[in-house]
Amino acid sequence: MAGILAAHQSAQFTVTELAKMVGHSGGAVGNACETLVTRGEAERIGMQPRTYRATASTASAAQRTPVSPPPPRASASPQQAPAAPKPGPPAPGAKPLPILRPNGQHYHPRALANLPDVEALRRLRTASVPVLLYGPPGTGKTSLIEAAFDDLITVAGDGDTTVGDLIGEYTQDEQGGYEFIYGPLVTAMQEGRALLLDDATLISPKVLAALYPAMDGRRQIQVKAHKGETITAAPGFYVIAGHNPGVHGAVLTEALASRFSVQIQVGSDYDLAAALKINRTAVRIARNIAARQQIGEVGWAPQLRELLAFSKISEVLGAEAAFANLVGIAPLEDRDTIAEIVAKATGRPVTALALGRQL
Repeated sequence: MAGILAAHQSAQFTVTELAKMVGHSGGAVGNACETLVTRGEAERIGMQPRTYRATASTASAAQRTPVSPPPPRASASPQQAPAAPKPGPPAPGAKPLPILRPNGQHYHPRALANLPDVEALRRLRTASVPVLLYGPPGTGKTSLIEAAFDDLITVAGDGDTTVGDLIGEYTQDEQGGYEFIYGPLVTAMQEGRALLLDDATLISPKVLAALYPAMDGRRQIQVKAHKGETITAAPGFYVIAGHNPGVHGAVLTEALASRFSVQIQVGSDYDLAAALKINRTAVRIARNIAARQQIGEVGWAPQLRELLAFSKISEVLGAEAAFANLVGIAPLEDRDTIAEIVAKATGRPVTALALGRQL
């Protein structure tokens, strides 16, 4: 990247243009450019689409880094991206290392089809197989996707999500005029990035229909609001979604389900909670409640997110307050049962965390 930018000091390039020049995915090229920006060896001058140009330090960066010519590319139709080499399997018996997420927290890979889950998702992306992850909130669906794809763009879906939120819309500029700002779907297509539809099943089916042409063999969408412009997905573009079946209003339609060839159930890893040294009694309580949820005695069980919160609350307010809060966050219809389970495990009565008498 540094070599190309240095050779064209006054020019500016989008990620898509650079990806075509070097023969790599938009995600990899975008990451390389951001690394140069962080070092002060390139300048980002636009975000939609991401655009870069050289700085005074770019030439020296290019001289320090040996540049190999881009690999020959087989001809490919717009509908089919060139196949990327498959990553090799992990060494037998080797435990995958934790992966740093954008929020600074580490993700600990789990097993999926005899592979680390992040590796399995990356292989599915290479093969252009869309994935739907489903399970209760707080089980780590988003964490897994963030760990697997470092070029991720996320759409937080809800009932108010519109077609404009996905594709783009006109926005007033500083001069009082209007300009069309591309949405996350178009940006991901142009730059060859991964797009996460978080809580996809909360989005209206009519809105999701705008996405489907980008996911099938056409890999194109038409932006009717912007002069009928046709957007074709760059190599590397990939769609993955999250679904919370128990959330009110979440509906997995047949049209949506049929677009995701692989559907993976995600539950909380209580062994990981124990390995993270979360209070053993809290983990035991969570396992107990989860077992009762499986047989229909309760409708809610604390997931890894709640256990991580328990650990922080315990550090700040003490274990007694953390257990009381665990009871308090349970749905009202399950609260008495949860209180009974917590009381039995801790050996003392526990009620929801509440204010006491005036001090």
